[in-house]
Amino acid sequence: MKEQSPPEGNSLAGSFLVSTPQMPDPRFEEHVIYICAHNEEGAMGVCVNRPNHIFSLAEILQGANLPVPDKKLAPVHIGGPVELESAFILYLSDYSAEHKLDISETVSLTRETKVLEEISKGGGPSTYLFILGYTGWGPGQLENELLENGWLTLPASDNIIFDMSDELKWKAAAMQYGIDIAIFEDVIGNA
Repeated sequence: MKEQSPPEGNSLAGSFLVSTPQMPDPRFEEHVIYICAHNEEGAMGVCVNRPNHIFSLAEILQGANLPVPDKKLAPVHIGGPVELESAFILYLSDYSAEHKLDISETVSLTRETKVLEEISKGGGPSTYLFILGYTGWGPGQLENELLENGWLTLPASDNIIFDMSDELKWKAAAMQYGIDIAIFEDVIGNA
C-alpha cells in the first residue's frame, strides 16, 4: 500500500483529519476521519478507526437475507454521527463498482448494494472497510473548525486505513509526519 498523493487544489478529499487533544467535541476524541469529498458545498468523510462492537458484518448480512461467507469479514465501523443507518464500503480501487466515488488513485467509496451482495458470496473488494454513518460539514464549517486547532490535516495512507489495527491509527496517522499527537497540546500556541 502507498501514501496517497496530495489532494488537488484546496480540496481536502483524500486527506486525513486527525483530532487533536484540543478537539472541543468529545464525540470526535482520538478520531481519524478520511475525507471523501470537499468542495464549496461542504465536506463529507468517514471515521476509519472506530469499530462497532455491538454487531458484526455477518449479522448485517443475515439481517439482509444474504449468505455469510466462510472467510473472515471486515469489522463494522462507525463513520460518524450522521445517518447511522446508511452503509458505505470504503475499498481499494483494484476492485471496481459501477456506482462509486473515486477519492484518490487507490481508494473508492460506494453505497452500491451489489457490492455487499458480492461480499456475501465471498467476492467483492479484497480490501475494504464496512462503515455505518458519516461525518459531514456544511459550507465553510470544516474550514472554521480547522482554525480552532481541533483537527490536523495530513495526507492519508492506505496502510493506516486498511492494514493497521484501529487502536493504533490515531497516533500512527500523526506520527508518520513526526507529530506525537499525545503531546500536541504542549507544542501549539496562538500568536
